[in-house]
Amino acid sequence: MQRSLFTAVSGLRNHQVKMDVIGNNIANVNTTAFKGGRVRFQDILSQNIRGASAPQLGRGGVNPAQVGLGMSIGAIDTIHSQGSLQNTGRLTDLAIQGNGFFVMSDGTSQFYTRDGAFSVGADGDLVNAANGFKPLGWAADAAGNIDTTSPLRALNIPIGNRVNTRATENLVLGGNLDALTVIPAPSHTAEVVVYDSQGGMHTIAIALNKTAANSWSWTATSGAHVMTAGSNGTLTFDAAGNLTASTGGPIGFSPPGVAPLNIAADFSGLTQVVGRSSALVRSQDGFPVGELESFMIGNTGVINGVYTNGLVVALGQVALAGFPNPEGLQKAAANMFQISSNSGQPRIGGAGLEGRGTIETATLEMSNVDLSVEFTEMITTSRAFQANSRMISASDELLQEVVNLKR
Repeated sequence: MQRSLFTAVSGLRNHQVKMDVIGNNIANVNTTAFKGGRVRFQDILSQNIRGASAPQLGRGGVNPAQVGLGMSIGAIDTIHSQGSLQNTGRLTDLAIQGNGFFVMSDGTSQFYTRDGAFSVGADGDLVNAANGFKPLGWAADAAGNIDTTSPLRALNIPIGNRVNTRATENLVLGGNLDALTVIPAPSHTAEVVVYDSQGGMHTIAIALNKTAANSWSWTATSGAHVMTAGSNGTLTFDAAGNLTASTGGPIGFSPPGVAPLNIAADFSGLTQVVGRSSALVRSQDGFPVGELESFMIGNTGVINGVYTNGLVVALGQVALAGFPNPEGLQKAAANMFQISSNSGQPRIGGAGLEGRGTIETATLEMSNVDLSVEFTEMITTSRAFQANSRMISASDELLQEVVNLKR
């Protein structure tokens, strides 16, 4: 009878813990990226009433007789299943589709979270405005290159405070050169505006002259600038009017106070057939000075800055961390996790690599708590608690009967 009392007490105590976990799950049903928990029970020490015996002398064996002494909590697991994704329309809201965690910092320590509700702070850094923690990643250099082997740092998006330009390095020509052009004839000129390393504008004129059947020369000039030796060459066409060879290049000159321009010219888009000459510069890859006005974040976590001049340059990349055993992580409040001795060390890198998930922009991950499951668990847990309390009442009645034997 004493055993039944203490067995029932263990049932009461541990089912109350399970009810606490269920209550926490339900309380966090709308918490961003919350991962629900579950309780697993196990029985505890059993007292032997009779040991087992082996078959012998034609007589069968006897099984052991044991009385269990109750139950205990075997584990409280954190279920890291994917939560539903909800579109928010905010560019800085990020969700992870698949495995992985954002790497967060409070300035001294690193934490890990699935909660990607970020904002741009007063200093231009991405930050979780609810707790001040900043997501970490890698900053791009001036050319937009990202080194994911460099140390992690806060990600800065200096809207309105950063200007950028790009010197022209390539230009592409297209169109036609009239095959009936007589020799000599006035030059056909294609003009284009190019940009130097400081965003200065310069006009280049490319004069095309027919020198022989299926052969043309070209010469590039830019105002009073002294052109480099490669700023002229020849073009050769076949009988069908297709370009077969070109010489010369790159087009170059040295504006004062800036880096010299060396521009590769692509003439492959030119033809020579009967028809008016329409050769022109179809594109060049330079940009004037522009101010950072917006940004966008891709599935790999790369933050691309969009400038008023049309230039798109990488500003940085959000880092993700993967763990051998994410269920071994320790909860640290504010939707954060910390490394434990059983979680393994983080594998930090870009999204979409080494089992880390991809990043969805303008989206947040919802809690993975299923209310139908939680309510079912609540019913079975409350009934188990009730049954254990009845066991205490029944054991008490038996003890009362024993006491009454004395009367």
